[in-house]
Amino acid sequence: MIGKLVKDRVKSGKQAINELYNTGYYGRPKGDVLELTLVEAAYLLYKNKLEITLDDRTLGFEEFFTEASKRQQFFELKYIVYKDLRERGYYVQPSVTDFRVYPRGGHPGKTQAKMFVYVRSERVPMLLNDLISQYNAALNVRKQMVLAIVDEESDLTYYEVKKADIKGNMATSLPGDSTIPATMLEDRVLIWDEQASHLLHENGFYGKPLDNERLQLSLVESAYLLEQGVIEIKDSVKEDMVDLTQFSEMAYSIEPDFMRKYNTYVDLRSRGFVPKTGFKFGTHFRVYNEVQSISKLPHSEYLIHAIPQDYEFFLPVMSRAVRLANSVRKQMLYAVEYASGIEYVDIGRIKM
Repeated sequence: MIGKLVKDRVKSGKQAINELYNTGYYGRPKGDVLELTLVEAAYLLYKNKLEITLDDRTLGFEEFFTEASKRQQFFELKYIVYKDLRERGYYVQPSVTDFRVYPRGGHPGKTQAKMFVYVRSERVPMLLNDLISQYNAALNVRKQMVLAIVDEESDLTYYEVKKADIKGNMATSLPGDSTIPATMLEDRVLIWDEQASHLLHENGFYGKPLDNERLQLSLVESAYLLEQGVIEIKDSVKEDMVDLTQFSEMAYSIEPDFMRKYNTYVDLRSRGFVPKTGFKFGTHFRVYNEVQSISKLPHSEYLIHAIPQDYEFFLPVMSRAVRLANSVRKQMLYAVEYASGIEYVDIGRIKM
């Protein structure tokens, strides 16, 4: 079987349609010609099912592979992924998101494709907007979105990307009938009253006890309770009471990510969750579905990191975050604030 290299395609004759497309679903028939992408052609050359010519010369695998890498950006990455998927038993075809993959036992003409696979190098940062664009393309045609990352040793890791509409089970009732006095110190807020401290900590898991009588609150917890009218905050420096706007400005000067974290915190509370700091996991929050007893604290379900719309993923960092979440039996989510509200992006490792 002979194919001719023409720009970024390899074209073969009618026999190729019968032997390559009708049996293995390689390429795309166009009249009496079978058009193969460069990765398809390279794989068929590797399998000794195709010879490839250029200017009346037959190309060996090395020469074709080198030439193809000049004609298509990230050719070698896409070839690595294509070869892996084919050898796992999948039928694979090119698509707008690199590859369209059919379920095992299915193929073009028999079943719908199951997933879109998007190929990335671990060395190349990935914009959140690009990822969401690829996800939406898959969602619009009801396909699973899979991210295939190729590392420096050409090992592959597959991640499923989806949006998560999460719901917790925690009642949203707030404690107390009267406003609780609190003081803003250097970078946290303290509640001095023993009864109020116990009430807040045991009903909603707010704060962390400083001792048996007093409670310290994080900046996001303090802003939330201030907005809800549960506490009032005095600035220890100016000796003045502060409103939410003033407190938010103070918190922002301490922590530039404050407003992003705060908006995510408010959203999580409204969804029935209990968010607490995720610092020891390298994220903004660890999140509980429900906390009924502080003495019998349940396992937290999620690790959540709040990111801006123009966020750029560094893939080794993302991989580490997802791996860590899995190792402690949690789900890694990224919280993104849009005009319509907070959306949660779930990136999780999968086995193909």
